Amino acid sequence: MKLTVLALEGVFDTGLATVLDALTTANELSALHGLPCPRFEVALAGVRPQVNSSLGFGVPVRPLADCPTPEWVIVPAMGYKMPDPLQQALARPDVADAIVALRHWAVGGARIAAACIGTFVLAETGLLDGHEATTTWWLTPLFRQRYPQVRLDAGRMIVSSGQLVTAGAALSHLDLTLWLIRQTSPELAALVARYLIVDSRPSQSAYALSDHLAHADPLVQRFDRWARERLAEGFNLDAAARELATSKRTLARRIHEVLGKTPLAYVQDLRIERAVHLLKTSEHSVDQVAGLVGYADGVTLRTLLRKRLGKGIRELRAG
Repeated sequence: MKLTVLALEGVFDTGLATVLDALTTANELSALHGLPCPRFEVALAGVRPQVNSSLGFGVPVRPLADCPTPEWVIVPAMGYKMPDPLQQALARPDVADAIVALRHWAVGGARIAAACIGTFVLAETGLLDGHEATTTWWLTPLFRQRYPQVRLDAGRMIVSSGQLVTAGAALSHLDLTLWLIRQTSPELAALVARYLIVDSRPSQSAYALSDHLAHADPLVQRFDRWARERLAEGFNLDAAARELATSKRTLARRIHEVLGKTPLAYVQDLRIERAVHLLKTSEHSVDQVAGLVGYADGVTLRTLLRKRLGKGIRELRAG
């Protein structure tokens, strides 16, 4: 299987190394265990002759013209964590050239995978329009603003849609590469995961910090503060809108634009977040925690925690 890993200036060191290490490990383990899997032939490419990583290390890229026609193209993240530097990077000439190359590969039938900030580069091509995708969780407000035609589901770690695959934040580079290996051999992917000691992480929701996202908009930030002070009470959108001196429609629209969910869904996220914190840091019973976060009983809370986080009370308290 021929893969091209496209490294742009300022590529995220951990992301790039993770992709290359996981694919190399897959080749080694496939040979060691005699698995009937095609070898991953990896070309590390750049749209410029010289590329430096985010930490300043030289990346030994090959010109695109010297790389074989890929079946897969992988776009690792660039090392920009905040909106302003990222938007400046997306406007660079080398990123514009990368966009042209990605469109060319897509027309030629190659499948394209991107992780973390790399999803922004892929979205810049327009190829993601109309498709489901995920991205790094703390930049979801910016992603929704720049790419309104993309059907963003930032809670998921991996989203496959057509010939495109996207992955969430930072270390989702590993989840993405394991997913790719799994398409060739589930057995080999499981072996690589065991050797690298990787747990299953189907969702990045458990890692998201709700208040960080809420700070992207003043009205949403005020709603976040209002809701946190009233988690034990029943949620009432009319009361929230009156308190914040806005209309229900405006409040719901702004919350959806920033957070991608309804006000009630966001309050439920806050309740789960607070419940997990109390379970880990207090001696309260499950019923007591349920009451403190606005649920009728411990049974309801147990069910929601299992459904949302895939973990029971004992696992959460032990963690």
